[in-house]
Amino acid sequence: MSSGAAKGWRVPPPPPADYIAWPPSFGRRFMVFVDTEEEFDWSAPFRRDAIAVEAITALPDMHRRLADHGVAPCYLCDYPVATSAAAIDTLRGLIADGRSTIGAQLHPWVNPPHDEAPSGWASFAGNLDPALVAAKVDQLTAAITAAFGAQPLAFRTGRYGLGPGMPALLAARGYRVETSMRALHDYSAAGGPDFSAIGSAAFRLAPEGLIEVPLTTRYIGALRRGGGALHRLAGRIPRGRGVMARTGLLSRVPLSPEGVSFGEAAAAVREAVAAGERLLTFSFHSPSLVPGNTPYVRDAAGLARFHGWWDDMLALLEQMEVRPVSLTELIAAADDAAPRGQHRRSGTECPSDRGGQGR
Repeated sequence: MSSGAAKGWRVPPPPPADYIAWPPSFGRRFMVFVDTEEEFDWSAPFRRDAIAVEAITALPDMHRRLADHGVAPCYLCDYPVATSAAAIDTLRGLIADGRSTIGAQLHPWVNPPHDEAPSGWASFAGNLDPALVAAKVDQLTAAITAAFGAQPLAFRTGRYGLGPGMPALLAARGYRVETSMRALHDYSAAGGPDFSAIGSAAFRLAPEGLIEVPLTTRYIGALRRGGGALHRLAGRIPRGRGVMARTGLLSRVPLSPEGVSFGEAAAAVREAVAAGERLLTFSFHSPSLVPGNTPYVRDAAGLARFHGWWDDMLALLEQMEVRPVSLTELIAAADDAAPRGQHRRSGTECPSDRGGQGR
């Protein structure tokens, strides 16, 4: 079956019974995923030879900042990272804490076999021939397993380029967590998938049983209950979304220090907690830790803002009693969760009932 992201794959919302009913002991938690990858020019065409991973040297300092607050990141490594001796050595030191973990991230344009021509369309893995995707995943998984001595359990597709055939492929290779879906976002205009119908609550991908952990996104602002419909309408008006955001009417806010102010992110966290979300997911790119690599951190002042964002966010989460969770703990809690549908029979709300779609 073709993955078909370029054919307009609009990912449907999961059936209510497939949402994960976290056990009471889980409480409210947050997880940090790091897109651990090569440095490249985000504004330039995709290139196979842009594989430097020098920014990995900045990870230990960031890791310490997070670990001081009990955070155990999952480092989603792509092929250039997983085949760099220096990067491997650095990351081995980080996961020596016994809680932080290594996952996989597929950047098709720098991941062998190289049977496709690099392009924006081909950068979404779901657009590629399924046999080629499988071969790329196999080489990435083998490289990570050889480098770190363990099968990676979490997977992300670069550029959120998941295709409908990929969950079965990943489950067959031993992956437990899939985290390519960026809640409430639509990449179909660029040839990617449409996640606008996916909220932030974790769910099982049937029939494969993978735990899908979307990247948390919330609508904030006076018109937030209008959610996706108003956001789409504003997108049809020149600068409409910017005007609505600046006037405090409506903003779509992913939980990331990249391109998101602390004030916006804090409002999104409060909105998510008030809506009953049990798991919040944060994400950033490892190259942002060195100024000049990404659009989000251009200079030393930008890096200071990046670190300040995390200082303030971790303090807020602690104040709101949202505790960190490791990947291993997350999988164990999901395995201990109530059987599908039990949360409905017991009368407990599905996470999407009160905001899982970002309203």
